[in-house]
Amino acid sequence: MRPLAHFLSIVLHPLFMPAYTLAYALWVDDYLYLEPRGRMIVLGMVTLMTVLFPITSTLLLIRSGLVSGLRMPERRERIAPYCMTLLYYGLTWFLLARTPLHHTFLALIIGAAAALLITTLTTLRWKISAHMVGIGGAVGALFALGQLHHLPVLLPLSAALLLAGALGTSRLLVSDHTPAQVYAGFIVGALSVATTVLVQWSPVG
Repeated sequence: MRPLAHFLSIVLHPLFMPAYTLAYALWVDDYLYLEPRGRMIVLGMVTLMTVLFPITSTLLLIRSGLVSGLRMPERRERIAPYCMTLLYYGLTWFLLARTPLHHTFLALIIGAAAALLITTLTTLRWKISAHMVGIGGAVGALFALGQLHHLPVLLPLSAALLLAGALGTSRLLVSDHTPAQVYAGFIVGALSVATTVLVQWSPVG
């Protein structure tokens, strides 16, 4: 059971969630349609900025001794990686805002950044499950896109909720998170992204 829990924790790591969500949105949402080359460019850029850059920065923090490891069991050592990832999210928004993309792209990035900001501020005083924030954001995005663009998301949303339940159980098995921290993470992620997408909020309108 624990090997499966570790596997889910890796595959459904919060760093991967924006790229996963955007890839799915591009696949099912005609409002976000891009030509294949443009789709690969956008996904590649988002993956670079929200996955590879944060991982590289965290590895540098580990090498410098500021972070003990990728799992970051101590609450306080998560602050610096979270802040650096927030910076990369901001740069992602900056780059996307200067391309002729549908504003929902920007709303998704802003929602992910809002969820991470709340997670960072919460972590100053209380440990919250970043994994559940990530998958909660994906669930919130699916729900919001379905409501906003009238997409048939019942099956993928059900699948995402099942994955969220499995991931939450995994975090309880292989980490020191409490059920409250798991539930709180999911709620923060889901509400942050769903709200941002539904109101289509973006600094560039």
